[in-house]
Amino acid sequence: MIELINISKSYNQEVNAVNNLSLNIPSGQITGFIGPNGAGKTTTLKMITGILKQDKGAIIVNGADTLTEPIKTKSQIGFVPDSPDIFLRLKGIEYLNFIADIFKVNSVNRKRIISELAEKFEISEALSDKMQSYSHGMRQKIIIIGMLLHSPEVFVLDEPLTGLDPKASFILKELLREYADKNKTIFFSTHILEVAEKLCDRVAIINKGVLQFYGTMDEMKNHFRQNSSLENIFLEITENG
Repeated sequence: MIELINISKSYNQEVNAVNNLSLNIPSGQITGFIGPNGAGKTTTLKMITGILKQDKGAIIVNGADTLTEPIKTKSQIGFVPDSPDIFLRLKGIEYLNFIADIFKVNSVNRKRIISELAEKFEISEALSDKMQSYSHGMRQKIIIIGMLLHSPEVFVLDEPLTGLDPKASFILKELLREYADKNKTIFFSTHILEVAEKLCDRVAIINKGVLQFYGTMDEMKNHFRQNSSLENIFLEITENG
């Protein structure tokens, strides 16, 4: 579970990128985080993972405060950032072993997990190549495998489907559902509304740093207009927000 309690973040001390945001993101479900560019999605996700510190409020991950217990919270999180262009001088296998070392995954388990996931995402033959030679989609696959290595309790993903081919997208969505069914917490941002509508149990819509709606798909449709698509509801909310 992730609890966001009245969190705010400003980069210029004038306008809040995130403004007094409160969310309770349950375990055992997939929660989508949607909003237009610049709405505050990435800032929020980076605060949850501890990359950024909030100016106000508290973030609780499975009972632990991200500011006072950073190691405990980070050890539970698997994170996919908004860009996979990191550690590009490392070989794919070197990056994965580095991540496994950080999360203390033993050699037997890491070898098995890397082998299984690399085969699943069809990237086994590229593991010995440097990541700078990878396409965007291949880098995304490596980052996703790294996220999965330590079987985290909490998944935080920033536009995880960007650059993935259809097969890899399908595999990731299936994996997220499997982990949610195991009572893991899944929180991911996406600009693909169709994915949010089909995959998510709950959605949070943010605009200009302010939460506009949070609830199940049925609750949202009942609140707005019956039988409306997520796209129509999203446009209505963000245009009026």
